[in-house]
Amino acid sequence: MLLVSAVALIDRDGRVLLAQRPEGKPMAGLWEFPGGKIEPGETPESALIRELDEELGINTAAACLAPLSFTSHSYAATDTQQAFHLLLLLYVCRRWQGRPQPIEGGTLKWVRPQQLRDHPMPEADISLIAAIQDLL
Repeated sequence: MLLVSAVALIDRDGRVLLAQRPEGKPMAGLWEFPGGKIEPGETPESALIRELDEELGINTAAACLAPLSFTSHSYAATDTQQAFHLLLLLYVCRRWQGRPQPIEGGTLKWVRPQQLRDHPMPEADISLIAAIQDLL
């Protein structure tokens, strides 16, 4: 099982940040909530803080991360990846330092909650949209 923490970064205008998976990675071109794998010895919050720094160049604190929802999803094998089961923990963050930048490639986009479904996403991320829309 792959354990991942992700975040719905919400700006002052109530928009949510989506990151497009770069070419060469599994599910390239799909939009997702930023985050990544929880490494051994990390809490979901510390993993998310690390990932936001590595992927977006922003800093936040555990006190700024509020748990919102989670999803459990099985992905079938494809040409570029083996089958795996994903447990994704979604947090909300409204306070951070810095301006998000796509450090690892790909593209970033601020999206209104009602437009999240207009972007092709991995199935696990799609299942989290309702929770974000209900919040906002």
